[in-house]
Amino acid sequence: MRVLILEDESLAAERLQDHLRRYDASIQVEQVLDTVEEGVQWLRSNPSPDLMLMDIHLADGLSFSIFTQTFVNSPIIFTTAYDQYALQAFKVNSIDYLLKPISYQHLVEAMQKLRRIKAEPPMISPQIIQQLINLIQKQRPNYKSRFLVKFGDRLQYKTVEDVSYFYADGKVVYLVSNENKRFIVDYTLEELEDLLDPTLFHRINRKVIVHLQAVKDMRLYPNSRLSLSLRPSMDTEVVVSRDKVPAFKAWLDQ
Repeated sequence: MRVLILEDESLAAERLQDHLRRYDASIQVEQVLDTVEEGVQWLRSNPSPDLMLMDIHLADGLSFSIFTQTFVNSPIIFTTAYDQYALQAFKVNSIDYLLKPISYQHLVEAMQKLRRIKAEPPMISPQIIQQLINLIQKQRPNYKSRFLVKFGDRLQYKTVEDVSYFYADGKVVYLVSNENKRFIVDYTLEELEDLLDPTLFHRINRKVIVHLQAVKDMRLYPNSRLSLSLRPSMDTEVVVSRDKVPAFKAWLDQ
């Protein structure tokens, strides 16, 4: 089986390849691509793969735009941290829709579904699509709704509605509230990415995760980056990394 992977997170791409090798050592990963542009060029220049594993948020935009630029004849397993694109995914060759972080067992189930479909192609009705969407919504991750924080010698909690952004200073991570108060939290930014609702929070660079309502203003910055004004403001300039700008724009434009 020939597989094409479209994934802009290197660790996620490596995990997918490890899962595929574990599932079937004979699987051949043709290429790992991280942009819509590369995906379109590859599909125009190569025979259709037997399967595509496709993240929805790629480095230069949403992968759905690939289908408007070239013909795609391969079955697709979507791999994403977002569940709001389920209906759109099932309109474009999708056989499954896996939410990150992707476990080996979930990938195995998707691969087994692919084998069943190839053996006996199903008729997918709008009712079946809706049932699949309902199932995905039931499996939606339980994101954190509040955080226990330290305040002097006391502890208190802050709801996610109280949070403007998180930032790292060395190994310490701070929660900054809407009232511009700073609290230490016992999580890394990597852990927070998995715990926070991705429709509300977004990691803009190595040190900062922002709440949507905290983004006050944006302006163009050298080297295709963006400079942000946050509420409340930070003491240092807040810049969206060049490689994160496409995903950041897509997050704002949901």
